[in-house]
Amino acid sequence: MALRVISQSVFAAIGAVMFTVGMAAGPAPTSAQSNEPIKIGFSLALTGPLAPNGKQALLGAKIWEEEINAKGGLLGRKVELINYDDQSNPANIPGIYTKLLDVDKVDLVNGPYGTNLIAPALPVVMQKGKLLIGLFGLDANKEFHYTKYFSMISAGPKPSQAFTEGYFQVAAQQKPKPETIALAAEDAEFSRNACEGARENAKAFGFTIVYDKNFPPGTTDFSPIIRALMAANADLVVICSYPLSSVGILLAANELNFTPKMLGGAWSDCSRRCSRTG
Repeated sequence: MALRVISQSVFAAIGAVMFTVGMAAGPAPTSAQSNEPIKIGFSLALTGPLAPNGKQALLGAKIWEEEINAKGGLLGRKVELINYDDQSNPANIPGIYTKLLDVDKVDLVNGPYGTNLIAPALPVVMQKGKLLIGLFGLDANKEFHYTKYFSMISAGPKPSQAFTEGYFQVAAQQKPKPETIALAAEDAEFSRNACEGARENAKAFGFTIVYDKNFPPGTTDFSPIIRALMAANADLVVICSYPLSSVGILLAANELNFTPKMLGGAWSDCSRRCSRTG
């Protein structure tokens, strides 16, 4: 429900504010143009691991489209949403956004859901000089520094660190204070960014990193990862991963009775963090 409401707010902001700004900067629409709908294009995960999130976001967007058109649309024109299923697969993103911009000729593009899918959309959008709003992207623009990219996630000026900062604040309050930490991250955009922030937090809070490795996306057997973390014997464990991997990690940790002093991290469903103390 929260994601659905956020999605409605995002589309309201895109349509009502950004399109108005864009139109104000350019020539006034002609009468012929006024008969054409304002096209807003985007992809969302309707299948694959991120489908529950994508379906909620699409529902929120469709509700907004229906409500805004019932009020007469924007600038006297109806709104038309054009969306495609990216199947939770980053490899599908460049083709989808190229089609939206070159074939569908959308006026605006909204980002897909999540860092892993926003990052490959950015180069395509940048070539066209379009605005792009990311839906729950963690520091997705750090490599590009694209001035027309906006992220609606509330992670502050240091987003990578923000995702695990609370974990480290709690860890630092333990008595006696833990000394060592192990890091594991899924080798994908979101989790790499979050783990980079965890490294910075570990240094800032005075913890020694004794294990720091990535694991490939699509991993199905997490027992070797948990066993490696157990062998590292760190006081603290931070794991950064996407939803399907997060579930597998928790199941494997439970089955192997993995009980460090604290286990947690950036375990997406995006901004939700899971943690456990032992």
